[in-house]
Amino acid sequence: MADTLVWISGATSGIGAAMARTCPHADAEIVNLSRRRHPELRSIPLDLTDPGTWDATVDDFTARLAAFRGTRAIFVHNAFHYRRAFAGEGDPAEQRAEVTANVVAPLVLGDAFLRAAQPALEAGVEVGLVQMSSGAAKLAYPGLAVYGAGKAAMEQWVRTVRMERTHRGGAAPWVIAVRPGFVDTPASHKDAAQPAADFPAAPALAESLATGVGVLDPDVAAREIWAALPPTGERSVLFFGEAVGAS
Repeated sequence: MADTLVWISGATSGIGAAMARTCPHADAEIVNLSRRRHPELRSIPLDLTDPGTWDATVDDFTARLAAFRGTRAIFVHNAFHYRRAFAGEGDPAEQRAEVTANVVAPLVLGDAFLRAAQPALEAGVEVGLVQMSSGAAKLAYPGLAVYGAGKAAMEQWVRTVRMERTHRGGAAPWVIAVRPGFVDTPASHKDAAQPAADFPAAPALAESLATGVGVLDPDVAAREIWAALPPTGERSVLFFGEAVGAS
């Protein structure tokens, strides 16, 4: 059995893939939770827009953590559903899918992980949850109404859960939200290619990607995040890099 167990949602690309590549625990077993299979990692099908697929992930949390007696178990929730649209515009079915994926799923899956982690905590395992957030939790980006609301909800959930864990006392997981900054990922390039009429931040993002100013390499960003874990102090959100093109 591996000494470290890590689940990463969306480990097939972007920051999720970088978190998998740069995991500092050499003995770690990393599990990809994604619609796409990872070529090397064990993968569990997870579509954030389809709650019917979530049970497989929850079942894996429950089964693995019930018997896990290694040093640490960590869930990095990184995946999100890509959509850029103004409120009241676009396909309403897509809007509902985005709300499900970007607002509901992080809270449901985070809760399921903490629930499943109790046996491991009682056995002395370090348990941690990373919710990957964004500057959009604080700054307004036209076209990102649902995405930004979801990240704000995620961060408030983390703040509250940390208070709850302190109130309960005893063995507790560490829980943290992370704003990784502007990272050079496929989603960033997709954003930069959007029409400015539909996503006003696109020109600024495209310029940053072209010049490299304010842009983080995904592996560099991932290593900085890993280096900050487990978190210390009272902060519920860790900040890296800088926001680009915000209003």
